[in-house]
Amino acid sequence: MENKIRVSNLNFFYGKAQALYDISLEVPERQVVACIGPSGCGKSTFLRTLNRMNDTIPIARADGEVIVDGENIYAPGTDVVALRRKVGMVFQKSNPFPKSIFDNVAYGIRINGIQTSKTDLNDRVEKALHDAALWNEVKDRLNTSAFGLSGGQQQRLCIARALAVQPEVILMDEPASALDPIATQKIEELVVELKRDYTIVIVTHNMQQASRVSDRTAFFMLGKLVEYDSTQKMFQNPNEKLTEDYITGRFG
Repeated sequence: MENKIRVSNLNFFYGKAQALYDISLEVPERQVVACIGPSGCGKSTFLRTLNRMNDTIPIARADGEVIVDGENIYAPGTDVVALRRKVGMVFQKSNPFPKSIFDNVAYGIRINGIQTSKTDLNDRVEKALHDAALWNEVKDRLNTSAFGLSGGQQQRLCIARALAVQPEVILMDEPASALDPIATQKIEELVVELKRDYTIVIVTHNMQQASRVSDRTAFFMLGKLVEYDSTQKMFQNPNEKLTEDYITGRFG
């Protein structure tokens, strides 16, 4: 299986404070990788290194390589806007824009100038909403405010917005942590569905969620990658005692 992302000897700093230590791992194409670990262990920081989202923090810097499709995204001259179109992000708290449902999804298509006509724009919005399993719930109210949607629907709208610009990788930072169990289940089913077309890296606090949705799991602790393996192996027969203690709830 081809690797979509290869991380080699990645160190990350906020000013003088080191947040990640010598992280190396590979993310296979069209698989789901779950990042688990206690709060403050570096998993969200790691996620944000994969599309240089941390660049928005002035004191942040990274050493090492993150290779996406054979290109080091930290090389000088990297087009960060193009990178973030290719490697989309869905945040922990749904953050719809104060616009209509339609305009939320159309936003990225418009600013990137992807659409060729009004019909093309409509088709792209509809496809993204279908792909985010939201179309049937909103198709009759596309021009109403996104704030009228439930929390779970707003999160799927944000996923549709990320999908609309046709990324190849989707990063998800605890996308279901603020949702009720039914909305959470919909997001999990969606993740499993999306990996047919996308490579997904998801940060989650929820062990059961990691075991349900991911193909591979990375366990972080104090900024270090303790263990990385197939999810089945990690949950049934981890190599490290620390992994076993965390997964079985002895700490964290």
